[in-house]
Amino acid sequence: MSKAIKIDVDARGIVQLRLNRPEKRNALSVQMIAELTEFAAGAQSRRDWRAIILSGEGATFCAGGDLDWMRQQMQSDRQTRMAEARKLATMLGALNALPQPLIGAIHGSAFGGGVGMACVCDLVLATPETLFGLTETRLGIIPATIGPYVLARMGEGRARRVFMSAKRFSAVEAVELGIVSRVVSADTLMNEAVAEAELYLSTAPGAVASAKALARSLCRSLDADGIEESIIALADAWEQDEAKEGIAAFFEKRKPHWDHS
Repeated sequence: MSKAIKIDVDARGIVQLRLNRPEKRNALSVQMIAELTEFAAGAQSRRDWRAIILSGEGATFCAGGDLDWMRQQMQSDRQTRMAEARKLATMLGALNALPQPLIGAIHGSAFGGGVGMACVCDLVLATPETLFGLTETRLGIIPATIGPYVLARMGEGRARRVFMSAKRFSAVEAVELGIVSRVVSADTLMNEAVAEAELYLSTAPGAVASAKALARSLCRSLDADGIEESIIALADAWEQDEAKEGIAAFFEKRKPHWDHS
């Protein structure tokens, strides 16, 4: 089985972490979630890893949830759905808690879970053409498991501009919302990301890890109760008639009954 992520480390300790399902637009599959969780666990003790650059192979960064995974969720019971949601929550939490700086280099699009991935990065660069969107409500579900990280990054007021509407928004608006740090050209995206990573080559890795941990601890919205609430909220959403209709309409390539656009 091919790897769902790629990992390359240069001699200086700059890590390239790439989502590696380009044929599926790097959608978050069960395998990819497991591999990212394993990567994050292994990174905890690597003080020789100075910074990590997260990007996606192919034409897009991350299209969100995997379609086969969505089909399985519709056929699963509540306990199974919560277990799967918890795997995603665990992966996001593990990336968020990396001791190394995590730099996102985003191109193409970041939808749903892709926005969640961006929001656990410490700094995000995106190309001018990149589109973002929390598109879950089009399917009758909600951006629940990624919600704590989205709210922590944007703040409630800015998040409510895009959290429910499923609108697709530009990299420029993503800067205004606090998701993206800078917009850079596609030709220079990776060079700019490496330049950001190189800033940490002159810093003490233990001090960087401690400073990052302090910043996380001072953000009270990412506590265990909030994460658990997001898991329950997603399980609740999957049980609603709107989710059944939205997912069915998506796979049948038709509009759901509420879509009057």
